[in-house]
Amino acid sequence: MVIKRPAPVPPTVIDWPWNVVKPVSSANTRNRRLGYNKVTGTFEFQKQAIAVPGGRTVMKASHVRKLIKPIESAYSEMFSGRVYRVGKGAVSVRNHSGAAEQTVIGVHGFLENHCYFTQAYEAPTTELILLTCSNYHIPVNGVTPETPEWEVPIKQLEGTIEYDACILNQALSNLPTTENIRLHGHSRGGAVILEAIKQWPELYEDVEVVLEAPVLPNGRLSALVTTILEPVSHGMWPWVIRLINSAPSSAYGQTFFGKMNPRKKQLLSKLFSATKDHLTIVRNIENIMDWMVRTDTSIYKHVRHGTFLIPAVDRILDRSAMLASARQSPTTMRIVETEAPSHFITLDSKEWVPGFETLPAAAQA
Repeated sequence: MVIKRPAPVPPTVIDWPWNVVKPVSSANTRNRRLGYNKVTGTFEFQKQAIAVPGGRTVMKASHVRKLIKPIESAYSEMFSGRVYRVGKGAVSVRNHSGAAEQTVIGVHGFLENHCYFTQAYEAPTTELILLTCSNYHIPVNGVTPETPEWEVPIKQLEGTIEYDACILNQALSNLPTTENIRLHGHSRGGAVILEAIKQWPELYEDVEVVLEAPVLPNGRLSALVTTILEPVSHGMWPWVIRLINSAPSSAYGQTFFGKMNPRKKQLLSKLFSATKDHLTIVRNIENIMDWMVRTDTSIYKHVRHGTFLIPAVDRILDRSAMLASARQSPTTMRIVETEAPSHFITLDSKEWVPGFETLPAAAQA
């Protein structure tokens, strides 16, 4: 008797350059032959697909269904100003009571929100413009987002550094009302700023940048984070996030975030509710790791003025790799090795945020 076996169901093909079917432990020989990297969880051909626009890789449909499940917003603050939707992200412009003397554009980091910068720039003469990265919740109360006339469609893949750099370029080219402009990016936000400068260097000739504990070319995740991420497959992310959210922040907070204070507790206790879905978390992580590998330090040639803020201790990114990369930048960039005890320098102490004395010099250069 012949037993007919059902035809295998093909996996779903997704049009983004990430994620393949997780390798099977019994296929170690095949994995080595295909260049499987246990740290990043990717094959060599994935890296090639990442580098080619429109590259296609395969992801299990069951993983897709789990990852696109919505995450509810868990944190917001009252906000006085205007909020513009730009693509899958947003730009918020805070009202200021005095005549604006300088403009600051803040770009938040991975799993953060724009509230990271609000208490660091409270002067009534500071025009504060805040990005919300693609597929992140807008952390504001009392404001209805509007669609600006100047919005231009973005062709990059949402959830990537490249996409959010396009949001930044649209904000910078349309919103500042002063000539004294600073861009302040934390962690992943630093990479967004560098990528935006790469995309449109002329726009940044008279702009000062502050790169705080930044994701940089040739950078790395910390050894602790790498060890934790190594065994996590795509399908495991929703379970991992539920586990983290159900645990008290005291169980892991000080390990990653350093000594806590009220503002850090306020902003960092709901990190895994910052994005609209789990897929954005996975994309962010894989894109950060890929961007650090394929972006070289020649990107610094377009950075004219600014400061690298390096923490004394960093358990999120590799501090030594960060410092080595920063030292490849032009001599016009300052490197400040702070005494901050964590990756979150501004939240540890606002004293590390540079004053505005150098802004007129940047604008006149």
